[in-house]
Parts: sequence; C-alpha cells; structure tokens
Amino acid sequence: MKKTKLIIITIVSALILSACSSTPVAGEIGTEPAVQKPAAGEAPTGSADYDGSAANVRQDDGRTVVGISMPDRLLERWNHDGTFLKEHFEDKGCEVILKYANNLIDTQISDIRSMIDGGADLLVITAVDGAALSSILDKAKSQGIKIIAYDRLLMNSDAVDYYVSYDNYKVGVLQAEYIIAALGLKNSKDSKNIEFVTGDPVDNNARFFYRGAVDTLMPYIESGKLTVPSNQQGFYETSTAQWSTDIAQQRLQIILNSYYPEGVKLDAVLCANDSTALGATRAIESDYVGTNSVVVTGQDADVANIYSIIEGKQSMTVFKALRDESVVAVALGLSILEDEEPDGKLIMSSGWDFDCSYNTTDYDNGSKVVTSFLLSPITITKDNLEDELFDTGYYARNASGLIYAVE
Repeated sequence: MKKTKLIIITIVSALILSACSSTPVAGEIGTEPAVQKPAAGEAPTGSADYDGSAANVRQDDGRTVVGISMPDRLLERWNHDGTFLKEHFEDKGCEVILKYANNLIDTQISDIRSMIDGGADLLVITAVDGAALSSILDKAKSQGIKIIAYDRLLMNSDAVDYYVSYDNYKVGVLQAEYIIAALGLKNSKDSKNIEFVTGDPVDNNARFFYRGAVDTLMPYIESGKLTVPSNQQGFYETSTAQWSTDIAQQRLQIILNSYYPEGVKLDAVLCANDSTALGATRAIESDYVGTNSVVVTGQDADVANIYSIIEGKQSMTVFKALRDESVVAVALGLSILEDEEPDGKLIMSSGWDFDCSYNTTDYDNGSKVVTSFLLSPITITKDNLEDELFDTGYYARNASGLIYAVE
C-alpha cells in the first residue's frame, strides 16, 4: 500500500517560542475578526521534537501503520470514533495504534511521537488543543507521514493534509434557527431573554459552532427582539472548559441567581453541545424560579440527552452520524495510503448514502487552507427522534426499554 518515501531535512536553526495570549474569535459579538495564534506553551518548529539528524528517512518496511490519536474517553463520542476507526482500518489490513490523551496536550504530543517512532504511515488526529501540536506535526511531515485532522481542525501547521468533519458552522446555524422558530422571533413584538453556554475555548470547532449561532441570531439581538440579561455573550466569556457539564451548570446557576429574580423570564439557553446542555438543564431545575419551559439546544445526541428530550427538559440536539464521519475518514485514509491524492471524486466513487461535500476554500488553519470533506448535521427533536435515531439503527432499546447507542 506504500511506495518508498525519502525525505531529507536539515535543521539549520531553531526558532524561539513567544508566549501568546488568547485572541478574539472571528465573528464574536463585539469583536473584529482575528487570525488565531498558536496557544501558549506550543513547542516551536525546529524544537526538540526533531532528532537533529541530517536525514529522517521512512523506508517501506512492508507494514502499513495508522496512528489514531483521540483527545479523551470522557465524551461518549470519542470512544465510538476510536473503536470504529481502528476496526475498519484493521479490516483493510492496516496495523493500528490507538491512543487517548486524557485531555492533556503533553500526553497527546507524546502519543503522536510514539506513533511516529512506531512506523506510522498515516496519522488521524482529533486534537486536545488544535493550536498546540505544530512542532510534532512538522516532525511527522519531515518523515513523510500524511495527516488527517479528524473532527477538529489542526491549526497553524502546513503539515495537515486533509480535514474530515461535519459542517461545524451549520451546527450553530441549526441551533439558532431552532431558537428563532421556537420563540417565534420573526413575528414576535416582545423581547425574549437568552443566555449562551458555548464550548471548550481550545477546541477550534467550538468557534465555528459559536459563529454559526451568533451570525444567525445577530439580527434579532441588534433589533432588540433578543436580549442577554447577563451581558455575557462573547465566545470566551461564555466558553466551557473541556465541555464540562459541571462547569456549565455552575456558571448558569450563578447567572440565574444574579440576573433572573422572580418576574424575569429566561426563554432560551443556547448550549453548544449535549454535555453543556445537561449542565444547563440541571441548573434550570435547581435555580430557575420561573415556571415557563426554557428552550435548550444541544449537539451530539448523547443517550442522557435523548432522555432529556423525551422528558421535555432539553428541546433539541444536533445529530452527527459518527459512523458516517468515520467512514469518510477511513476511505480517505486508504486512498492516501495508496499514494493517491484524493479530491471530490472520492465522494462520487464511494457511493455513500449520506451527504458529504468537498471544500477547498473555508477551513484556513492559519498556515494553509486545508482540503476538507464535510458532512451535513441534522436537527433532532422529540417529534423526529424515533425516525432519525431509532428507525435508522443508530440507537436502540433493550428488553427493559433502556436506550443505547448501536456500535
């Protein structure tokens, strides 16, 4: 599956790393668009990740090795993705190294380094912090290893060959459109109150979710049809470290106790994903004194949140068929390992029964526009979850009626 690769790299000098502060997010409320900078603590190109030798050579050793680096096991989805990718690459005769980084950047860097040393020909990486891996990615590139950014875009590196994900901007659009419809904002003359619970600030996808939602809601905020009583509406001030349910719950509890006394109505909480939505619904149950039903959005269709939707605690979630995303990544990876240069023809030749687009314009990682394969998410509500989740076989109920995700 491989051809002999010979790449000679001579390290002439080392760059000195300058610590960076966080920058505003393009599309954030109250900010101007800005280019994302490397995160503080990022190793510089030419650092100790390089071995300093005159040449780094990757010969055809008769093996085809795929390294898969997932961020953690805490979110339900990464366990499914890692397992699916491993099994399907192995079914095609590849050796697979699968590692989980426990949400630690240093651990992920160490994991990827071990994959490189273990003979990896292809790396599939979902970053803990998409801006913190530039140096180790450069090392992989110097040894002829191809790189797929999976689900989260890898930033500030020209070593990234492809990006496979869902249309993350559209996720935010779907969440915002649901709120607009549920609150009847197009025809309403009354002002409605909303709060934002956005995602992990080091997850580049969280920025896309936020931008899609804010761009869609902005006309209603500017017209006064939507107000934010807490005045917390920028990306960083509404972000939730590690997508933590507890952090989301604690922050919303503080907001409810500070800005929503009796008589002040909370109409909606835009939550970026299901783990933050779970925290939001718990905060509403414990600390909201109003009696109205609050619109709460989500993403991922986690099992706990499916129950929340059925029970009326959560209003919607955005579903991304993770198996489909993995199918694209495997097909793309196998094509790369055959020394091909996949493009939009891969979609046509694969005959997938789901929507996928080929994009070469929108996903700029700060060093290059990364060629992307993007899938389309769908809105899930109480009205369509049986058709979209259970009838399609993504979820099922056991003999006791308990819901589970089908592997």
